[in-house]
Amino acid sequence: MPGQKQPLRLRRKHDPTAAAEVTAEDGVRLLQAQSFRSALISSLIGVFAFSIVWVLVTRLTGRVFPWMTILLGLLVGYAVRQTGRGVDWRFPALAAVLTFAGAFVSKVVVAASNTAEALGTTTLEVLRSVTLMTWPVYFRELITAADYVFAVTAAVVAAFYANRRLSRAQYRALRLFRERK
Repeated sequence: MPGQKQPLRLRRKHDPTAAAEVTAEDGVRLLQAQSFRSALISSLIGVFAFSIVWVLVTRLTGRVFPWMTILLGLLVGYAVRQTGRGVDWRFPALAAVLTFAGAFVSKVVVAASNTAEALGTTTLEVLRSVTLMTWPVYFRELITAADYVFAVTAAVVAAFYANRRLSRAQYRALRLFRERK
């Protein structure tokens, strides 16, 4: 009965017949499934959505939580993984760079929201009135070393979660393709 499947047995993860089914063409299909543009668009949407959520949380609690940028890293990394389906170095790099920049953009939006509330105007009006003279003062007075630490940590988290998780067969197919070149 070696050829028959036994219904009460657990699935074998290290089946020797599974390795024979994978080819280098499967690796080509994995590389063709990547979409850098989709990863870029989804991560920008993620940064935008995170900024809105951070403003809402800040308004509800009356406090700014700088550690929330780590959640931005999770969000961007997961978005890049799901939409980009990348298997090379470009996708973690994209996630890290956009998360690092997004951490400061989100902080600017939160600061503009708090300023708008104090001035009795809208957040967009405050953002429109920003000039080149505003940025040095903003970064000198409002951005602290902790903000940089949280931004770097969020970028590392995003890079960690950005790459597609491959099964053994997918990894083997990709390796066969790279060895064939």
